[in-house]
Amino acid sequence: MIRLVHRWPGLVAGLLLLVLSLSGALLSIFPAVERLSSVQADALSTAELAERIQAVHPGVEQIRRRSSGRISAYWSENGVPRAAVMDPASGREIASTDPNPFERWLTRLHRSLLFGDAGRMAMAAGAAAMLVLTVSGAVLVARRAGGWRRWFSPLRGPFAARLHVELARIAVAGLLLSSATALWMTASTFDLLPDGPSSPVAEVEGSGRTGMPVAGMDILKRTPVSELRSLSFPDPADATDVFTLKTERGTGHLDQGTGALLAWSDPSAWQRVSETIDMLHTGRGAAALGLVLGLMALSVPVMAATGFVLWFKGWRARPRIRGNAAAGRAETILLVGSEGGSTWGFAATLHAALSAAGQLVHAAPMSSFEPARYRQARRILVLSATYGDSAAPASARGFLDRLKSLPATPSVALAILGFGDRSFPGYCAFAQAVADVAEGRGWRTLVPFMTVNRQSPQDFARWGWSLGTVMGLELELVHQPVRPTAFSLTLVSRRDYGAEVQAPTAILRFAPPKPPFWLRLTGRGFGRFVAGDLLGVLPEGSAVARFYSLASGCQDGFIEIVVRKHPAGLCSGQLFELQPGDTVSAFLRQNSGFHAGCDAAPLILVGAGTGIGPLAGFIRANVRRRPIRLFFGMRHPDSDFLYGEELEGWRRNGRLQQLATACSRTRQPSYVQDALCGEGAEIARMVRKGARVMVCGGRDMAAGVSDALSDILAPTGLTPALLRAEGRYVEDVF
Repeated sequence: MIRLVHRWPGLVAGLLLLVLSLSGALLSIFPAVERLSSVQADALSTAELAERIQAVHPGVEQIRRRSSGRISAYWSENGVPRAAVMDPASGREIASTDPNPFERWLTRLHRSLLFGDAGRMAMAAGAAAMLVLTVSGAVLVARRAGGWRRWFSPLRGPFAARLHVELARIAVAGLLLSSATALWMTASTFDLLPDGPSSPVAEVEGSGRTGMPVAGMDILKRTPVSELRSLSFPDPADATDVFTLKTERGTGHLDQGTGALLAWSDPSAWQRVSETIDMLHTGRGAAALGLVLGLMALSVPVMAATGFVLWFKGWRARPRIRGNAAAGRAETILLVGSEGGSTWGFAATLHAALSAAGQLVHAAPMSSFEPARYRQARRILVLSATYGDSAAPASARGFLDRLKSLPATPSVALAILGFGDRSFPGYCAFAQAVADVAEGRGWRTLVPFMTVNRQSPQDFARWGWSLGTVMGLELELVHQPVRPTAFSLTLVSRRDYGAEVQAPTAILRFAPPKPPFWLRLTGRGFGRFVAGDLLGVLPEGSAVARFYSLASGCQDGFIEIVVRKHPAGLCSGQLFELQPGDTVSAFLRQNSGFHAGCDAAPLILVGAGTGIGPLAGFIRANVRRRPIRLFFGMRHPDSDFLYGEELEGWRRNGRLQQLATACSRTRQPSYVQDALCGEGAEIARMVRKGARVMVCGGRDMAAGVSDALSDILAPTGLTPALLRAEGRYVEDVF
């Protein structure tokens, strides 16, 4: 629900929000410029200022001081009203009071879109949308971070998502203040706010005399110019007229013949609130704050762009499910946790089969889980993949926290189906965690927890048969995996290793494809990728891709992967048959959880065998020479020292600080965890100073590295688990 509340105001009012934010950011500059360009007269008294201006313009009618310190005077000359900015030192004119034409136009655009009251109402709607977006966005950021106390915790995910959240973390306070004050000012303009109480001013009766010089009036001498707001002069021909002095402390009326204070009124609390809100919104009187709010407003166009990208990617990845019932009417709630979109395809098949059997089904992402909305539901079906080792996929973020925090266990039954690849150590780990939490909370299980390996239609059909039996339906789930949109990659070179140690391995380099511009623009091409992202290869005769970590980035001008031939391996076998000039169908998938990043933090890279691929890509891209230490495990240096020549070259040119190797089939066998322990003191020092540890390779190797690091870091009080929580220990294991 919160996501819907956050999404639609942004999509519907996007143009208004852009106009509001950009015009507001530009307007925030003018108060600061005016403050810097104004001649300050704070050391003068109001009496001295008035005397100087009156000496030059005897017929002066009013003097005003803006919050920037700028002094303006108003008078008549031959019956023609005149006004000018004054030099407080001489009392003479120095500039016109007319605002900059661009500032005047920009102010009208910001307030009313140049359309008067109708435009004001439209901009008020934009401010309301901004307020809703800010509040709902803050809730979503806190939910994603794991609570308000972890507001600034490290993030994972694609670049657009991380940029969107990082900007929101910084700008949310300013946007909340700007939108709330804008709504207050609009309500005040249309008299929608109650009139605040005002201090009554008693009728004044002067001395009947005129001609008292302003320089001799005690109250004007005691009032510094820094407190002045305005001084209105009386008509000398009217003995009953008085001076009106307005300051920050209130309003007073002075006898023009004696200078005596005839009456005084303090500003009401309501007036002070209104003035404060005006200052907070416009920056007049708080130029520095105005600039800060202006900078925060500049984040809106970026968040609008990244928000649209995230929405579009989610919309594109989710299949069009026909006949999706409303959540409040559905008998069956189908919740989907997907990272790349394939799980949504299974959800569409299940939705169609249940609908054909007469069920009302509502399908939605797991992140929208809200049992209070499921008024007619009799069962909840959860289909979830796992991201990385055991994390929630993109469309399931926050689900576990909400499941754990439910005040009571709903009466509906629950069934959970996990999707994954058994070759990975975290196979269906997130789905299993959901099942464990649900069991601990006392949920009634509809069918036992089951899994689908490598998008197997047979596994899915077996689960469907079990589900149909319990529901009393003939539920036949015939799923055809949707073949991803792929491009043809041409092999340009290959280097073979490992035949002597029975571990045939190859470094395959492909020419990047050139998809149409519109595909690259919508994120569906190979326009941008970095080492650590995944290349999905579609073997002939299968719609299920095999994924390989990229050892190159788009700036390298080629696509490179490291492949080991597995016995009876369909995809690896076909890749090993490729010769330069041959092609393969493949597509790109981001893997932002295993990126080196652009910061200067030192890297400790640990890999074995084909795990060297993305690590070599990180080193190749290290043009800024950040400190990198590589620990690389192999069988024998004569047969499978992958990237041996390149690593030596990168070490010489500074991209690699130090290389340590471990060989398991030499006279003195060793493993990467042994090499780590051999440099334990230096590793502990680097980690203590902020280094990141990145591990890539087989699951057994990764487990050994984790154990070794636990021993190395024990004296520092750190553990791999703590580093993982901080985003400083990441794995890509298989």
